[in-house]
Amino acid sequence: MSSQSLQPCVLERLHTHDVEPALRFDAWRERAHQWVEMLPPQPGVELEAELTLLRGGGSVFGTMRSTAYEMKAAARRLAHAPDMVVLVLMQAGELRRDAAPGERGRNGPGSLGLYDPWRMGRYAYSEGSREAFLALPRSAVRAALGCDPGNLAIAPAHCVLVPALADQLNHLARMTRQPHRIDAAEYAGLLESTRMLALLALRNLGRHGMDLPDETEDLNRGRHAAAVRFMARELHRHDLDAAAIAQGVGCSRTRLYAAFAAQGVTIMGTLRDMRLQRARAMIEQAACPNLGAISWRCGFADQSGFSKSFKARFGARPSEWHRPARSNPACAK
Repeated sequence: MSSQSLQPCVLERLHTHDVEPALRFDAWRERAHQWVEMLPPQPGVELEAELTLLRGGGSVFGTMRSTAYEMKAAARRLAHAPDMVVLVLMQAGELRRDAAPGERGRNGPGSLGLYDPWRMGRYAYSEGSREAFLALPRSAVRAALGCDPGNLAIAPAHCVLVPALADQLNHLARMTRQPHRIDAAEYAGLLESTRMLALLALRNLGRHGMDLPDETEDLNRGRHAAAVRFMARELHRHDLDAAAIAQGVGCSRTRLYAAFAAQGVTIMGTLRDMRLQRARAMIEQAACPNLGAISWRCGFADQSGFSKSFKARFGARPSEWHRPARSNPACAK
């Protein structure tokens, strides 16, 4: 396939210096980490980061450098994110991950790993970390591996194509920093060749079967992901319970309970948190929030119960959360 026939690429650059210090964290969390929840930095630590993205052909390549920070998977973000997994090459610094009970790891410079955003966990980047990453559709990765992807460390001993893939990722990272030297068609060709090499390496890894997740784990993770998406779409329903969710996902309640237990969470606890997160967002976005209507639209039939749950989750009642509304005379009517 010639580069002229490929989908044009879009190059995007983000830097924390583009935003004033007081707004820097919130802006970076929303613009640069739309699939995960970025955690606030330690007191006195100023966030400084740079992100370059190259989008095209159904995949996304990126490079990022930053000061130390942490992030975690969040159902409210994943429910609206594309179904992709991320191949990450650490170029500098260290990535520490605590992805699931008993699953911990430290990845230093030169390490290559595959990460599934749906795998609930926490990820911490060290000071001065730098990485190159490639986000690929889950369906393509699953077809290459022969199973649903999990969090995988990919070593040269397990896949002979790792050095070539690492070189390609490093090369594309350098090219994104030199936009004046190549045009859009050449970017498209580079991204496509990187995507094809990545899938080829994953196919090689899958053929040898090293460190791949077992079938039960795959099914549990898939059911959990499908259930969260179904719940996000049906949050307004007051009859939404484990039976309705299991029916919507197409599995038994027993298997649905097992899928959530494998993630260390409960079905109704996840549903309640998603409802509260959505209600909070609606309150914050409304000029004069109608709390009764918001609680009803988020699936709470009892406004008193909604208020108690909201305070237990966020430390303040819904009526206390929307501070601008209290100072707006129109909202006092």
